[in-house]
Amino acid sequence: MSSAITDAITTIALAETRFNLSLTEDRAFFPEWQSDLLSLSSHEKKSLDELRQRYLYQRSAGQLLEGTVTLLLVSPLLAIAGFYDPPWRVRAEESVSLTVDDGEEILSGRIDVLVWLNQFWVVIVESQKTASVWTALPQTLAYLMANPQPEKPSFALVTNGDDILLVKLRANVHHYALSRIFAPFISREELYRVLQILKHIGAAIK
Repeated sequence: MSSAITDAITTIALAETRFNLSLTEDRAFFPEWQSDLLSLSSHEKKSLDELRQRYLYQRSAGQLLEGTVTLLLVSPLLAIAGFYDPPWRVRAEESVSLTVDDGEEILSGRIDVLVWLNQFWVVIVESQKTASVWTALPQTLAYLMANPQPEKPSFALVTNGDDILLVKLRANVHHYALSRIFAPFISREELYRVLQILKHIGAAIK
């Protein structure tokens, strides 16, 4: 039987049950968002300031659709983080599938943006229209479980534009961890921190 991930995995509890996952709050599991963060150049900060002002201007007119959030926030953020340059590869609307329930069901879906290196999934991005980022977490966990190299950690950036949540998952140990929510609306420092984390992840993987 085949099902869409968005239909089959609708709550965090369901994702944890179906994939035997558990949330860990061990700081040592997800140090990438809390320590050894790389400093930003004045050029990077200026680029982020421009990105933020552009997003806030468009957001002030009303809610934004997923594609607009990706265009205004996610895509330029990945570019500033260096994920559009060698050695990274990027794919949009990447199809994924995974088998659950002892092979009885195949779940399929599309990742909004996938950053990868030598077949290793580094970061997936899930954009939401302007609603809580928590509504996208169940399907994001499912996408991370589809990583073809479960022995390696994978990361996700989940955003509705207003808020940004970072996720780390290790499929082989069935644990995942979350960052705090970053809110670019509050201050430019929030976006600076997200870029620092993305750069840290990239530097650790290369």
